[in-house]
Amino acid sequence: MDILQELEDRRVDARLGGGEKRIAAQHAKGKLTARERIDLLLDEGSFEEFDMFVAHRCTDFGMEQDRPAGDGVVTGWGTINGRMVYVFSQDFTVMGGSVSETHGKKICKIMDLAMQNGAPVIGINDSGGARIQEGVASLAAYGDVFQRNITASGVVPQISLIMGPCAGGAVYSPAMTDFIFMVKDSSYMFVTGPDVAKTVTNEIVTAEELGGASTHTRKSSVADGAFENDVEALAETRRLFDFLPLNNREQPPVRPFFDDVNRIEDSLDTLVPANPNTPYDMKELILKIADEGDFYEIQAEFAKNILTGFIRLEGSTVGVVANQPMVLAGCLDIDSSRKAARFVRFCDAFEIPVLTLVDVPGFLPGTSQEYGGVIKHGAKLLYAYGEATVPKVTVITRKAYGGAYVVMASKHLQADFNYAWPTSEIAVMGAKGATEIIHRGKSPEEIAARTAEYEARFANPFVAAEKGFIDEVIMPHSTRKRICRAFASLRSKKTQMPWKKHDNIPL
Repeated sequence: MDILQELEDRRVDARLGGGEKRIAAQHAKGKLTARERIDLLLDEGSFEEFDMFVAHRCTDFGMEQDRPAGDGVVTGWGTINGRMVYVFSQDFTVMGGSVSETHGKKICKIMDLAMQNGAPVIGINDSGGARIQEGVASLAAYGDVFQRNITASGVVPQISLIMGPCAGGAVYSPAMTDFIFMVKDSSYMFVTGPDVAKTVTNEIVTAEELGGASTHTRKSSVADGAFENDVEALAETRRLFDFLPLNNREQPPVRPFFDDVNRIEDSLDTLVPANPNTPYDMKELILKIADEGDFYEIQAEFAKNILTGFIRLEGSTVGVVANQPMVLAGCLDIDSSRKAARFVRFCDAFEIPVLTLVDVPGFLPGTSQEYGGVIKHGAKLLYAYGEATVPKVTVITRKAYGGAYVVMASKHLQADFNYAWPTSEIAVMGAKGATEIIHRGKSPEEIAARTAEYEARFANPFVAAEKGFIDEVIMPHSTRKRICRAFASLRSKKTQMPWKKHDNIPL
């Protein structure tokens, strides 16, 4: 009986982490503990813990006197809506969640299991960084985790939740995962902190300004979303998880749906304004196409001239990339190209079909774009679409001009279905600009007449349809039905790129 009691006592001790006082301090900051987070993330009663009694092995600086069970990270597996997932959750109440050799080994163990059994990994980061007392051994632990992030990339989905500090070398593990979520006002990420910045560059900056949630969702694009508190972040992670397949050999999950595939949306016939320069909200189209109007947006606060995220069609996950005419007229630029390219590559890695909604007047002109390398960055999106072998369906609603037309999943990048609305214009450039070049030196009256002529002849989808670059000009109100049928017909699509060790994307 005593040995059973000892097990129970040890478990109680391990579950307390750094003790009541530190748990109270964590709660006072508006943060949940490592175990509370896991309880909210996973289905009730599904968590199976690993390595509850692991302790560090450091004997320097009197560390052998303090060997808490679990060593600052809770690891194991469980389920989200019945589907398997591996998790690790750093415990800030134990030595500030600092990473030691054994802490790293615990994370590596579950990542290895995730790879072996084909299930996603969700990492909850809340750590003061490397455990300085262990020196290079703690850096080695980081390195071992990094290597697993790289090996797992494209094999199983990896999601990082930043729910406290994440600084120095620690930031590179989340950076290599597929999605990063942060919590407003209680989480931050940076390679070097405010004190170092002040010493080296004389910049005076707060941790929040340097690496808080708003910085990384709006300016740097490091994070994919930011939430008000831990509870909301965990609930939204569960919602995202439901869109994703367990690994790269499984199809995304199919959910029961209660929305008619043949649903007609008459309001879409008037979505595009009569004046070609008047903006409209592309999100309205996405919501009206999607099952139950459900759209899970990714990187909503960054590069708002392009929309990325997940919807379901007939219960199956589809990735959406859409130009947003409300912002910068829907132009492509450096930021939007990078954002969309990364999203398309994620979808392709995990066999998620891609729907592209196009209204793009071109690439954003100017020195800041050219000096910033828009050629290289624009090529990323072009490359991502061209290498993607998943089902690709494209709908052009209005403008599709120049190189930007080609980049946005055109027929020339092996898109499967290319539809256009009757309101679309597929051309090298707008009528006025084109006419001024073709009829250079003519009087303004003649240019105006020729512009009207050019518009009548080329500002429509029919020239492209005559050449077979557009498969069908469709009625806007029937868009949901047409794309649902298109994706249904592509469910058994099989196509392969020629063998290569890996490609050399224009980074």
